[in-house]
Amino acid sequence: MIISAGADHGGFELKDRLVSFLRERGVTVIDNGTNSPESVDYPDFAKAVACDILEKQADFGLLVCGSGIGISIAANRFRGIRAALVTNADYARLSRQHNNANVIAFGGRFTTFEDAKSWLEIFLSTGFEGGRHERRVAKLDKLDF
Repeated sequence: MIISAGADHGGFELKDRLVSFLRERGVTVIDNGTNSPESVDYPDFAKAVACDILEKQADFGLLVCGSGIGISIAANRFRGIRAALVTNADYARLSRQHNNANVIAFGGRFTTFEDAKSWLEIFLSTGFEGGRHERRVAKLDKLDF
């Protein structure tokens, strides 16, 4: 399993801790930064992670910004990316089971490391149920305005 990770200045601390956690467990991680509190733009990191997934360099993505909102919105602009802003264990599980999410996003200012670690483990160990959900997920990539 390969995880692509990215964060802005509001999420780099949580991202760095989660990257270390994953690597300690033998997971390969592509760390796209940022790694400091210097102000940067979250769309740049969402794009890097989305491209890693779409180019099949990574299986899943991990994104963190201050609230998790902006970076997940940015990631979801890419066709084929299904980023879920996760705020509890049920969201982590359901985002995979029902939505086949391939990116998990956290708010670095609102999510503890312990919660994020737990929810990330749930996200990565939960499979997509398919069935009626498969039809719905397929429609996501056909949405065009």
